[in-house]
Amino acid sequence: MRRPFLKIAGCPAPGFIAALLAICIFSPAASADTNSLQALLDRAGSNVSTFLDLVSEVNCTEHLTQERIADNGKTIEKRESAFDYLVLLSNTGGELSLVESRVAADSNKKPEEKSPLLVSNGFSMLLLVFHPYYSSAFQFSLANGDTGSEDGLVEVHFQHVPGARSPAALALRGREYPLDISGTAWINSGTGVIEKIAARIGAEMEDVGLRTMTCEIEYAPVSFRTAPGTYWLPAHAVVEVQSRHQHWRNTHVFSAYKRFSVNTKEQVSHP
Repeated sequence: MRRPFLKIAGCPAPGFIAALLAICIFSPAASADTNSLQALLDRAGSNVSTFLDLVSEVNCTEHLTQERIADNGKTIEKRESAFDYLVLLSNTGGELSLVESRVAADSNKKPEEKSPLLVSNGFSMLLLVFHPYYSSAFQFSLANGDTGSEDGLVEVHFQHVPGARSPAALALRGREYPLDISGTAWINSGTGVIEKIAARIGAEMEDVGLRTMTCEIEYAPVSFRTAPGTYWLPAHAVVEVQSRHQHWRNTHVFSAYKRFSVNTKEQVSHP
């Protein structure tokens, strides 16, 4: 199986990899506290399913800013790069597999000899927490009984169920440690569109060197001349990680979406 991942390069031993697993299979969504919340979760799950149907048919430009942060909050090292970005989705035997593809936008540019500060993949797909395959691993609640703001957005909290299989894990020395992630999603009450997600790990993992990991993803409407309607796709993501001795921040900006289609034909020859 292939999976998106967050890789921390150049950190003190033990090094670690935090992975957003976009291929776990869960049962249908757990029951919500209220009918209104359940209806909202159903709409959000339907939108995420539509997102998956589209995501492998689009590519975009990704601008990445990598920073290493000092204790006083100032940036002490910074690198910028651009990529042609594509998410590949396959569904074999009912099992989802998501793989992110990044190709340097300037193919003539010589690759940097320095290792990346922080390689962060997979977090633009965090809305999969609300997909029917994943949602039973989380508890959902309305923020302070929120029923919607002036812009029609409802704040929905999500909390990983202890002991349930998590869609995020910490990989260390060939092992994967499930992460209890929690956060808030801002969902349009009428359409079920997820416009923003903020998440974090539930507790420090000092035994493996991870103190904090937070991420914030914003989605924006995109239209295509070849397809009717508007689609909400990743627009901006910030991933921030702190270990015992290091502090990194990666900012991803997605733009210039284009839709394409590929037709394939498979033929089996007989001897």
